[in-house]
Amino acid sequence: MNDRVAVVGAGQMGNGIAHVFAQSGFPVTMIDVSADALARGKFTIEKNLDRQVKKGTLEAAAKDAALGRVATETDIGAAAEASLVVEAATENRDLKFRIFSDLDRAAPRAILATNTSSISITEIAARTKRPEQVIGMHFMNPVPVMQLVEVIRGLATSDETTARTIELARAVGKTPVEVNDYPGFVANRILMPMINEAVYCLMEGVGTPEAIDTVMKLGMNHPMGPLALADLIGLDTCLAILEVLQSGLGDPKYRPCPLLRKYVAAGWLGRKSGRGFYSYAA
Repeated sequence: MNDRVAVVGAGQMGNGIAHVFAQSGFPVTMIDVSADALARGKFTIEKNLDRQVKKGTLEAAAKDAALGRVATETDIGAAAEASLVVEAATENRDLKFRIFSDLDRAAPRAILATNTSSISITEIAARTKRPEQVIGMHFMNPVPVMQLVEVIRGLATSDETTARTIELARAVGKTPVEVNDYPGFVANRILMPMINEAVYCLMEGVGTPEAIDTVMKLGMNHPMGPLALADLIGLDTCLAILEVLQSGLGDPKYRPCPLLRKYVAAGWLGRKSGRGFYSYAA
């Protein structure tokens, strides 16, 4: 592959995105300000590739080759030679705006994609001098397993940028679905109110977390209940998306449940903190 990919952010989503590009033959540079985060991200990629080898879905030699394609850097200047940059930093508007302003200078040839789950692509693109080359590329968690990529056009995104992004999503074995730039796009505009309503059910004593999740799994054929899914996503991320929906659409139906706010304030963020609606203590 001639295309070089840079991924900004080595967390849960960033290392998953780096994994699928590397496994598909792309040289990848994973960039994060934290060397520790990069080491953890690279270890996670190795662990997930090992799991694929054990399942028999990947040859050991292919695993080694994929891992060998992932470089790590702490300087955003390492994106200079990339033809695609995927930003996968924390779901924080000001942070993303700053990263895109930096990437505009650091990666002059690249399509600049964001993995944001809710923040306006148009607003992010406005932080650059080439909004026609900025696009949303929203992968689902866990990235190596989930098929969908929401491809989100900002107001100025060009047809050429969109077509190339769709082509790259297909090249890593994903199914791209093109949507337009509204708060939450499609996935989170539908998912987050469901999760929020499940939290209201818990707060109001309608059912236990187990009862609520079992109803949705067995009654609605969901593979995972909404509260367990919120723990997987991260309750802080769920809260951030709901706040974007509420402010962007101006409708009180997106008001985050007070219990969700309380859990986030307590640091009960789900799996990543060891406790959310369920306990994940080792």
